[in-house]
Parts: sequence; C-alpha cells; structure tokens
Amino acid sequence: MPQPTPARRSRPAPPAPFLAVTADTLVAADFRPRTRHRPPGPYRRLLSTPGARGFTAGNLIARLPQGMFSVSAVVMIAGTRGSYALAGAVTATGLAATALVAPWTARLVDRFGQARVAVPAALFAALGSVALLLCVRYGAPAWTLFAAYAATATTPNTGGMARARWAYLLEGDADALHTANSFEQATDELCYMLGPVLAALLCTALFPEAGTLVAVVLLVSGMLLFAAQRATEPPARPRPTAKAPFRVPGIPPLLVVCLAMGGIFGSMEVVTIAFADAEGHRAAAGAVLALQAAGSCAAGLLYGALKPAGPAERRLPWCVAAMTALLVLPLLAASLGGSLPLLALTLLIGGMATAPTMVTTMTLVQHRTPEGRLNEGMTLAVTGLLGGIACGSAAGGWTVEHVSPTAAYGIPVTAAALALLLALLPTRQSA
Repeated sequence: MPQPTPARRSRPAPPAPFLAVTADTLVAADFRPRTRHRPPGPYRRLLSTPGARGFTAGNLIARLPQGMFSVSAVVMIAGTRGSYALAGAVTATGLAATALVAPWTARLVDRFGQARVAVPAALFAALGSVALLLCVRYGAPAWTLFAAYAATATTPNTGGMARARWAYLLEGDADALHTANSFEQATDELCYMLGPVLAALLCTALFPEAGTLVAVVLLVSGMLLFAAQRATEPPARPRPTAKAPFRVPGIPPLLVVCLAMGGIFGSMEVVTIAFADAEGHRAAAGAVLALQAAGSCAAGLLYGALKPAGPAERRLPWCVAAMTALLVLPLLAASLGGSLPLLALTLLIGGMATAPTMVTTMTLVQHRTPEGRLNEGMTLAVTGLLGGIACGSAAGGWTVEHVSPTAAYGIPVTAAALALLLALLPTRQSA
C-alpha cells in the first residue's frame, strides 16, 4: 500500500500589510522586512573579473620585495661597511643596470609571453641578490657588491605585467581601466609601505642579511604563482608590427618626467634612513618610509574610486605641482625641529600626491603605446623611474655624507620642481 507523501514544508509567506480604520482615517502599516541592494563598489567589480584575484595574489607577493630590496641593501651595507655613500652607490648601480636591461626583458615578455620569460628572469635576479648577500656576509671587496647587485637587473616588471593583463581583460572600458590603474598603483604603494618596515625589522631584529633573504623567497614564489595564471595572460606577439614605444613622439617626454620623479623616490629613501640613524632610531626608518607610502596608497584608492575630470594631459602638471608643494613639508620638519615623529607626519601628507601623479602618468603611457607593445611601453616608464631613483639615491647618499641629512631633504624638492617644469613643456604627440 503506497504511503502518503508528506507535505513539503514551505517558507512562510511574508505578512500582508495591516489595514485599519480609525474614525475617518485609513491607517496602513507594512511590516514586511526591508532589504537594500547596494551596487558593488568599483574595486569589488574590478576584482570580480574572472581570473583577477588569482593573478593579483601572485603579483602582490612578487611585488612586496620591491620595497624590501633597496632598504635591505642600504641597511645591510651601511651597517657592515659603515658608509652610506657606498650603500647608495651600490643600490644606484643596481637600479641603473635595471634601467638598461628592463626594456629588453619587457620586449621579450611581449613577444614570447609573460610566463615563459618572467620566471627565468626572476630566478636569475634572485641569484644576484643571494650573491650580494654572500659578498656582504663574508667581507668581499667593494667591487663585488656592485657586480652582484647589477645582476638583479633582470627582475621582471611585475606591475607592468599586471597592468597589461588588466588592459587585456578590460579592453574598451575606460572607467574600469582607470580603476585598475589606481588599484595597481595603490598596490605598489602598499608594497612600499609594508616592504621597508618588514626589511628594517628583519635586518635589525634578526641579522643584517635577513631582509634580502626573505625578499628573494617572496619574489620567486610570487612570480611562480603569478605565471601559473595562464587564463588571464595577454597573447604573445612574436612579430609585432607597431614601432617601438620609444620611437612614439609622445613617449620620450613622459620618460623624462619619470626620470625626475624617480629622483624624488631614490633620494627620499636614503635620506630618511640616514636621518633616522642620526636621531638614534635606525630601526624606525622603515616605519617612517611606510607612512609616506600609506598616504600615497590611500590617495590612490580614493583617486581610483572617482572619475577624474578632463584629459590626463591636463591633469599631469597639476598632480606634479601638488607633489612639489607637499614635499616642502619634510624639508621644513627636518630643518626646524628635527623631530622624527613630525617628519613622519609630513611624509604621510607629502605622499598623498604620489599615487594620483603615477596613475595619471601610466594612463598617458597606455594611451600612447602602440598595440602589442604595452608591457614594453610601461616598462620604459618604470625604467625612467629607476634611472631617476639611481641618480637620487646617489645624490642623497653624497649629500648626507658631505653635508647633512637635513640638507639632503632639499634633493627631493629639487627633483620635484624639475619634474614640474618638464611636465609643463608642450608635448608633440603622434597622430
């Protein structure tokens, strides 16, 4: 005999609106729950792009050493050899070598694909960092430090590869691409915010070479994870038909501006480490530098959530002008009081113009770079920055050594003023 089927328990229906009449008034009360559906924010929509979270995770791990390598090298060399001039010269040599090699590495990435080129390039750069560590550890001659750090020049431009992936995934959506560029710049600043703190902590709490060693592990592991995300990798262009980005009329002026802006970052890093050391707080140098990156990171996220008005060509001089004005604050703080907390506060404020300036610069590079050579074009911009960082690092180290850490804060201000003058020059663009 078939058994009766039990009735399916259903969800109770929401209560109907309550109606009542009092005297000559009709009262209606609706007790049904209210639900609000807020549209997702720009960054949530961005990270919901298929495959975006996977390559972003690997890229973040591989980029964190960007803020660790140079600080670790400066602390390691200056602490062992007792010379900030030598430390600044070694890091400047490595950055200059990277400026020469990086465009060729990026060209290979565009032609043969990110995974096939970036992984062996990162492994070779890791060997250079290990060689530097061993040379410092065992008291090798000074020239070996220069040679070892120059071998790190093959470090892939992970930020450029991530931006190339966003451009590939978001093709035709200018607003989403602006948010993606801002997100990547904020990621850069996050790495420069956490990297110096982690590097300084490792070098002072453990042993001088610990920062470099951890940075090598992060670089290799992050690059392997990033390269494994093949679904979002832009297609390779073995035979690009477009001319090289450097030959495009609108690109060289941007590279010169990047060169001047790099002088800001390179000199600020060395000078701040030396200033903290002179105040007897070398271990706090990473945290002070992190505040500058924190201000830039917050400003970058806000800038990406907003829709900027006007073309990027008009916005760039205003961004550089704001950066120049804000960089006067650290110089005043170092000159008037010499207080490290006050200096940290001014660096936090001064960093707020960095990310909008860099986002606008990278947007211009993307607009002017020929199709199929985007990674090369953005790496050229990074090359300009690295060249400026090398010059700024050397100039900052020399000024600290021969004048004073306080006077050396004039180097970033001078570099920013030069960048402003270059940004104001008229630019001839290709048709």
